[in-house]
Amino acid sequence: MLQRYWFGDIDEEGCRPAGTDPAALAERAAELRTGMDSFVPIDWEIARDCGVVRTREEYVDLLRSVCTALARQKIARAYQGRDVELLQMVRMLDELDNVINLLQERAAEWYQVTNPSFSRKYRSLPAKKMLGIVRKGARGGLSDVADEIERLTGTRSRLMREVSARADEVMPNTSALIGGLVAARLLSRAGGLPALARMPGSTIQVLGSERALFSHLRGGTPPPKHGIIFQHRRVHNAPRPVRGRVARVLAAKLAIAARLDYYRGEAVPEFLKDAQARIDDAGVEA
Repeated sequence: MLQRYWFGDIDEEGCRPAGTDPAALAERAAELRTGMDSFVPIDWEIARDCGVVRTREEYVDLLRSVCTALARQKIARAYQGRDVELLQMVRMLDELDNVINLLQERAAEWYQVTNPSFSRKYRSLPAKKMLGIVRKGARGGLSDVADEIERLTGTRSRLMREVSARADEVMPNTSALIGGLVAARLLSRAGGLPALARMPGSTIQVLGSERALFSHLRGGTPPPKHGIIFQHRRVHNAPRPVRGRVARVLAAKLAIAARLDYYRGEAVPEFLKDAQARIDDAGVEA
């Protein structure tokens, strides 16, 4: 009976070593499949008798090199995923949002020191208008900060368009249902397309509302009806009595869309047509 190990094959005729190249052995180890019910740990002496190593120290060193090579191969394959770059793009977009919001707040507080009458106005102004007022009356370092905020805002707008376009390529079905930007944010919160494709609709529905969910579990507050998907017009524009139902139906269709994106990687018109119709029906008040 043939027994396959990471370092060679053993049968009635003896042992055939597979060499000592860590990269080649790593590829071999990745192909091995052993059920845990029949798994039996091997002794290093088997590798010695096979002629692969001479001492236990050599066995451990070679095994460590093989494991390192195997880990590098898996990491390289993971970075080749279609969703990896999109994931980083969304996270960078979120960081830009945080930086811009913080700088705008600090700039307004700085401007308020030299213009006390501004204190009651800026809080209720749109960020763009508030920044324009600051830029007109600012001087020196504050003027430079306002210019930098405006430049970062332009960078954010361009990156947002790139994120949406990239999501259309990576997640064609999900993007068709909720738009590229919201689809990308779902992907980011899930941790990648494989993770999103494994999630049921009930999880996708509240993805992004973890704080409200924990508050419900701990304190008995009302459970959240939606998370990130609330950003989509189908949910936040739905009449309040049916908003939860719309979120539930949309999330169920998103779960299917994510699986189609992961396993097929292309838009499925028949599914999208049916999904759009069912979501529209859910938004009609009884």
